Amino acid sequence: MHSVSISASASASAIASGGARSKAAAGRRPGEIRFCGLRGDALACGSLRASHAAAATRRAVLRAAASANGAAGSGDGFDYDLVIIGAGVGGHGAALHAVEEGLKTAIIEGDVVGGTCVNRGCVPSKALLAVSGRMRELHDEHHMKSLGLQVSSTGYDRQAVADHANNLASKIRSNLTNSMKAMGVDILTGFGKIVGKQKVRYGKVGFPEKEITAKNIIIATGSVPFVPKGIEIDGKTVFTSDHALKLESVPDWIAIVGSGYIGLEFSDVYTALGSEVTFVEALDQLMPGFDPAIAKLAQRVLINPRKIDYHTGVFASKITPAKDGKPVLIELIDAKTKEHKETLEVDAALIATGRAPFTNGLGLENRGFIPVDERMQVTDADGNVVPNLFCIGDANGKLMLAHAASAQGISVVEQISGRDHILNHLSIPAACFTHPEISMVGLTEPQAREKADNEGFEVSVVKTSFKANTKALAENEGDGIAKMIYRPDTGEILGVHILGLHAADLIHEASNAIALGTRLQELKLAVHAHPTLSEVLDELFKAAKVNSGVSHSVNEPVAA
Repeated sequence: MHSVSISASASASAIASGGARSKAAAGRRPGEIRFCGLRGDALACGSLRASHAAAATRRAVLRAAASANGAAGSGDGFDYDLVIIGAGVGGHGAALHAVEEGLKTAIIEGDVVGGTCVNRGCVPSKALLAVSGRMRELHDEHHMKSLGLQVSSTGYDRQAVADHANNLASKIRSNLTNSMKAMGVDILTGFGKIVGKQKVRYGKVGFPEKEITAKNIIIATGSVPFVPKGIEIDGKTVFTSDHALKLESVPDWIAIVGSGYIGLEFSDVYTALGSEVTFVEALDQLMPGFDPAIAKLAQRVLINPRKIDYHTGVFASKITPAKDGKPVLIELIDAKTKEHKETLEVDAALIATGRAPFTNGLGLENRGFIPVDERMQVTDADGNVVPNLFCIGDANGKLMLAHAASAQGISVVEQISGRDHILNHLSIPAACFTHPEISMVGLTEPQAREKADNEGFEVSVVKTSFKANTKALAENEGDGIAKMIYRPDTGEILGVHILGLHAADLIHEASNAIALGTRLQELKLAVHAHPTLSEVLDELFKAAKVNSGVSHSVNEPVAA
């Protein structure tokens, strides 16, 4: 069997910040390259200025292509124009866009359609968080009384809550499957691996394998929970998020190892359902990936008032599941000196220490994150592009978010359809669905100041409180802030961070502004309905002090 020689990153739990500026894009004229989401008048994208008649004709052609997909070969001697290994959100987005572009497309899935997000991540976790939100609201007697409401008693049915999460995942999985079938994507069942240039073999264990050829191949195999050495998983008392989403029990006292997105969201669920939580964090502070101002408020709002304690600057060097009447044992050591500090005895432990790429068995020489360039093209050990081979989503480690994977997949399809395209990862938002929510896009303040020092420009910061927002006060949800980091010399937004009611929805105005290259000079003039939460962003834009004389024109953003 042939193998493809690719040097992969050895760090399983690292999450890249999104890459650096594109050197390849330097010197290109605006019409030669397309950036995700950019306006045609800014970059002279001809496809965005097509006439209505031409657009209608193209839609008719695409519908015909979709109906014909799978009826014949690619026309170049290949079985398919595009084969995607992995049918998660990233693979799904790429497949649909490929068919719309008239490409004969197949997607290979060895488990179930939807991948981690739909089956073991974003979707079922949001179902659990919806329940925790309702429980918090009903339990908050002061909040209810302030609205003139009285609630006599509250409770929950654990199995019904678990069923809600499972049913939602099943529904979304079915929707994804049906959408691909309706568009004419060939769904091939089995584990796929690359066996040569533009060749893929797939099949189920115990059944004969099949080999197909493809003009282009996308790897979209996602990730799995990362479990550090010394931790024994039994799936009952010591488990990962995969097991936790089944909600087979609600322990009285649970330790959560890791205080990132996953750990923070599960702390919201468990404390709402009555558990006591202990965080174990290797770094010196909780929520180390958040902007410092957000992390500080999040600790005051999401940690301190709840039944949560924490240990920072420590590793869980060994975790033993509960058995024979004994509790779960967690041995903590100092993160710097490695000296033993103490042993915790708890009812359960959730391991939320990040995720590792699922790239084993792909036919690649090395394992780990698959290295790619700014166009998601796989590169070899020498940094050279491997022709016709791409990798998107968690498997490349650039930005481990489901919607980032989908955006990367669409970007790849744009390229193989003949339109060069680079995705600006700094414009991709992220959210943590706690109560209240946290969202962010772009750089944190420390990252922005480091960049400013290196490149020689000034950074300014503005903040506003949800206590100044009429809609938030009407909901009695004044706990929250929004923060924007920007360049006063150009009006460019460098980052926006929000903690507050519906923060996950509010962030998109800022992320789209970054993607479109819209400057604060223009955003200051935007109109927001009153009274709405969107005015939180309006306050930020209007509070920004942009140097006088700066042009209002849209500048071309830098790919990252």
